Amino acid sequence: MATRIIEDTRIRTLNDAPPDPEGGYVLYWMQQSQRAGHNPALEHAVRLANEHDVRLLVVFGLMDDYPEANARHYRFLLEGLADVAGTLDERRIAFDVRRGHPADVAIEAADGAVVVVCDRGYLRHQKQWRERLAKEAGRRVVQVEGDVVVPVEVASDKREYAARTIRPKIERAMGDYFVDLRTTAIGKESRGLKGRDSKFEVIDATNVDAALASLTLDTTVPPVHHLFRGGTSEARRRLSRFVEERLKRYDEHRNQPHTDDLSYMGMYLHFGQISPVEVALTVEDSRYGATRDRDSFVEEVVVRRELAMNYVHFEADYGAYSALPEWSRKTLDAHRDDEREHVYTRSELENAETHDPYWNAAMREMRYTGYMHNYMRMYWGKKIIEWTNTPEYAHRVALQLNNSYFLDGRDPNSYANVGWLFGLHDRPWNERDIFGTVRYMSSGGLERKTDPDAYVAKVDRLVEEAREAGVEVAEA
Repeated sequence: MATRIIEDTRIRTLNDAPPDPEGGYVLYWMQQSQRAGHNPALEHAVRLANEHDVRLLVVFGLMDDYPEANARHYRFLLEGLADVAGTLDERRIAFDVRRGHPADVAIEAADGAVVVVCDRGYLRHQKQWRERLAKEAGRRVVQVEGDVVVPVEVASDKREYAARTIRPKIERAMGDYFVDLRTTAIGKESRGLKGRDSKFEVIDATNVDAALASLTLDTTVPPVHHLFRGGTSEARRRLSRFVEERLKRYDEHRNQPHTDDLSYMGMYLHFGQISPVEVALTVEDSRYGATRDRDSFVEEVVVRRELAMNYVHFEADYGAYSALPEWSRKTLDAHRDDEREHVYTRSELENAETHDPYWNAAMREMRYTGYMHNYMRMYWGKKIIEWTNTPEYAHRVALQLNNSYFLDGRDPNSYANVGWLFGLHDRPWNERDIFGTVRYMSSGGLERKTDPDAYVAKVDRLVEEAREAGVEVAEA
């Protein structure tokens, strides 16, 4: 397996400011890549600190009102930061979690730095925060990509139409990025920098319960740590178990929601708690499963995921209904007045109060576990289109529920996957009521292709386990 420090194409200088020779440390503002292992931004920052013969300070800005986040998301995030704190301490690197707006925290910490390193995020607010940092830091700011396999601009210079158009571009470049990342030892001990000279409250990242209690959060959606715990260590444990026990059935069962032959990597990738390169390499280099299993998994974690990154990067209004393809909006508009056998409000949907036991099970899985099998996510979303009064309202409701309950919600995949329900990255199909030529899914198709009754039974068990663990989701 090849190893190198970091590919040059992952590194981008965001401003024209020079390094500050009077600075006492290199700052790594951690935001998207929330991990201390296989993190290109962190390793680049270590190398720069060693080159300048200074210490390294890693800072994370923890805000109370992160866009659309609630207690479920924050618990998972804080568990991950506790993992980061422990690993960085072992590496003799200072790590501060400072309570405040991430950009404000980064700008304050930049004062006194030789150079600033940040990781990369593709969502609108993440880009804005980095632009502000580059403008106000007063010294060089270097961005290092660490959350895709093939950097977005390397894969394509435009918004791609579908997986079939981006796949060959990613596959041509993928081999250059399937490389392990070597850990670089820090030259100077820096743990004495922790909490120094900051106006922001420093949060003890190792005490998850206290940190969570100190924040002002939306608590209507409770944590689900009885089932899913955050952090790189947990991500690697789950990945290892998946490869050794379940990869051999992945291709056969990936569309069978009553099974459990899944990796559950989506939530860890969303928070940057594990590297997609590490995930892909672990599967590719394993001796488990057949070639079709490994290829099928890599298709999901690289091609499909990076199609979503391409979408939010090149489409400024990625969360808007107006960003959907013209053909799909036109056909849905032509059928907006079609009669609907069932029409539900958002609260009825959110409370799983429909006539369809399969759909209700999917909604209950989302509410009580923070997860839903990918095949059921498609069925779930298609039915929202069918059971609401306008396609615009359906789009809004699907995205709101997705982002509220899923641990991997509020992600580029969220916007692309919800968009797919309405025709994004898809093609026209046979015309029918309500959907027009947008792809349709039926309960009959679900029964032919899967075992939905077994899925309902599985969800019943999961909900019972959640309630026994004290998870109770209030009605909308």
